[in-house]
Order: sequence, then structure tokens, then C-alpha cells
Amino acid sequence: MIAVTALDAGTVFRSLQRARAAGASRADLLRLTACALRAAGPPYTSVYLYMLDGDDLVLEAHDGRDTEHTRIPVGQGVCGTAVAERQDQNVPDVRAIGNYIACNLYTRSELVVLIEKNGAILGQIDVDSDVPAGFTPDEHAATRRVADALARLL
Repeated sequence: MIAVTALDAGTVFRSLQRARAAGASRADLLRLTACALRAAGPPYTSVYLYMLDGDDLVLEAHDGRDTEHTRIPVGQGVCGTAVAERQDQNVPDVRAIGNYIACNLYTRSELVVLIEKNGAILGQIDVDSDVPAGFTPDEHAATRRVADALARLL
């Protein structure tokens, strides 16, 4: 069976490779990643790239709705939980999560995929969706492939 996803991870990876070969900075690669994921369309409503800085996740790039959450302590919210547990988070209904940190009132589901290199967490891709249960296992897998590709280039 062929996975059907809104996100074409291979196309995103090739874009990142071309950008890196052309001298793109880390900030450029993060912005490109955020824009490419959101350009996939629904369920990718807003995309945030948080990078780990000590015990905080720091927002370094995003595409979509703005957020006031530019620093998130490890262990807090879905993003902080992903780092604390060293595990991606696919939350079908954010309203059911007790420690959810709302970026906006429209988000219904969230996918957080860790960016890891050589066993170290560098950061994460945080995707919000206005659609309940927006992220299928195939969408999660495609976003994981993008995170892995980005990690190789950082």
C-alpha cells in the first residue's frame, strides 16, 4: 500500500539540500522547513520550529499563525513533553490534554516531531492543525523524514 499524505518529504528534503549547497544558514534552513511543511496544506495549519537551548525550547522559525510562546520549558505542554519523554507526540484532540499550551483558539490537533542528531535532541517540528485528529500515521512518518533530513543538514 502506498502512503498518501499532504506532505511530500522527498521534495522538502531536496529543497533543503539545494539550499544548504547554496550556502543557506541554519536560520534559512529552519524557515524553509516551516514554509515547506505549511505549503503542503491541510492538516498543516501552522508550523513552528523550536530548537533546544538548555532547558528551554526556543522558537527560531515559523510559518502560519503567530504565537506568543517563543520559549517553552522542557516538560511543559506538548512540545516540552516530547523532549522530556524523548518521544514524538501526535495529539488528536489538544483540548483533552491537561498541560496543553494553546498557541491559538483554532488548533484542534498537534504533531510534535523531534529533530535528533547522533542521539542528541536539537529541537522539534511542531505542527498545529485546525482539524481534529489531523495527523495520520503517514503524516507523522512524512514529518519524521523531514526532521531526520533537517538534522543531517544542521
